[in-house]
Amino acid sequence: MSFVRILFVFLSALYLSGCSSNAKVENMAYQGAEKVYVEELKDNIEVTSVAGGKESNSLWTSQISSEAFSIALEKSLIDQNLFSKNGDYELSVNFIKIDQPVFGMDFEVKTYIQYRLKNTITNHTVFNETVFAPYTAVFGDALVAADRLRLANEGSANKNIEMFLEELSDLKIRPNQISLRN
Repeated sequence: MSFVRILFVFLSALYLSGCSSNAKVENMAYQGAEKVYVEELKDNIEVTSVAGGKESNSLWTSQISSEAFSIALEKSLIDQNLFSKNGDYELSVNFIKIDQPVFGMDFEVKTYIQYRLKNTITNHTVFNETVFAPYTAVFGDALVAADRLRLANEGSANKNIEMFLEELSDLKIRPNQISLRN
């Protein structure tokens, strides 16, 4: 096969597959109904770190960056009236694993994200769980594979945040885990 044909096939495949892009913040943020939380958490959670995400390589696959996920998480906490820039509860987040398909018609992405919530006054960890969230983007959602993978990333991240908020709404904080500031 001549060099020109190989180049044509490569460029055609690249065009048909599309360029990958990072997951979009607005599609990852949870925008559902406000949940009920214990009073101690209201306007009192500060996001201190988000680690383990990856930047997308435009010639390879779409990813979820730590920065974009952090912004989506903060937006979700703001919408739930939980966020504070200097809260008594520090939230650290770590991407444990993101399972992504390499190719296919339907793309299922599975995120495993650890959330750790610590009371800074008592130094007690009140929540430390890994949330698993699968999401499938089907062929009808986007014809271009790179777009389908980005949609699956966004959907899984959104579902992961939603499941974290659900677990947070079930959280009961014992009296020895909180204290009042003077």
